[in-house]
Amino acid sequence: MWNKIYVEEDLIESPRVQSILGKLNQSPILIKNFDDIWGKSKKPYLHKRDSLNLFLAHKKGQLLKLAPDAYGTQGEPHYYFIHAYNCIYECQYCYLQGYFNSPDIVLFVNHEEIIQKMQETLDAHPEGRVWFHAGEFSDSLALTHLTGELELYHEFCQRNPRAMIELRTKSVNTKELLKLAPLSNFIVSFSLSPQKMGKTIDLKTPSTAARMKVMDELNQKGFSLAAHFDPIIYQEDFKQQYFELLKTLQDLKLTQKLLYLSLGVVRFTKDVYREVERNYPDSPIHSTPMIKSFDNKVRYHHPMRMWIMNSVKELALQAGVGAEAIYLCMEDHA
Repeated sequence: MWNKIYVEEDLIESPRVQSILGKLNQSPILIKNFDDIWGKSKKPYLHKRDSLNLFLAHKKGQLLKLAPDAYGTQGEPHYYFIHAYNCIYECQYCYLQGYFNSPDIVLFVNHEEIIQKMQETLDAHPEGRVWFHAGEFSDSLALTHLTGELELYHEFCQRNPRAMIELRTKSVNTKELLKLAPLSNFIVSFSLSPQKMGKTIDLKTPSTAARMKVMDELNQKGFSLAAHFDPIIYQEDFKQQYFELLKTLQDLKLTQKLLYLSLGVVRFTKDVYREVERNYPDSPIHSTPMIKSFDNKVRYHHPMRMWIMNSVKELALQAGVGAEAIYLCMEDHA
């Protein structure tokens, strides 16, 4: 899978790095700092189809970032922790194609430091729950058979019942997850597109049907689950598509088990939108006009996106999702 593997030289004796390398059976190239090479020159996003490199590195600087308003459920602080850069999947709407200069994967191995920062942040909020999200810069499950860090974050949740960890994913790679005991505050959330749309835009990902099958398996084992219908991309039959998606979730008895369901329309920064136009000129993303919105992101105009999200919300309510469990993601109006 990897064209080249780069390892920061002061990490080569690290047990975690040695474990990863032992699974890959490929000789690494030693470097001083990953960012001396990664992203120094522009590597087109779609080069990931033919040439993808892996970097094993120490995350320096900011380990946690405060999430923007409306990133999660309201009324509680939300942060995301940075365990990796970039993703093995190729979703046409992915904002990473205009965010980094390279699609190459960076796996950070200093998870103990990340967890220490999470503990400090939790302690700074002595009352109520604090949320920590994985999956902002990379899928949170797709490479866990290599990285082996889930147990550390699981133990953090065991020690801190006020800490809520969300693993945001499109992966069905649950091998390491299933070694852990279910916890109410260790949540696996799946991003889902209707099957028809997913085949077109969620490239290289497990199918929507495969993700829902895994959700069913996790639910039967007692894991806490959530879902994201984000981004919703307008098509004339979008209501029928989401009806069918929710009907399958309902048949699997999952709609009433979701701790939350977020709804959000497709949106981009200006720079990312230019990349999407360049990389996927025939995508259905471009079939509907967009405007610069309240936060300078490119979206459908406000009445249209409210109609879209409220239409899907009504379908979700009819399918058994609790009204209190549904929120609109990255929107200024409910």
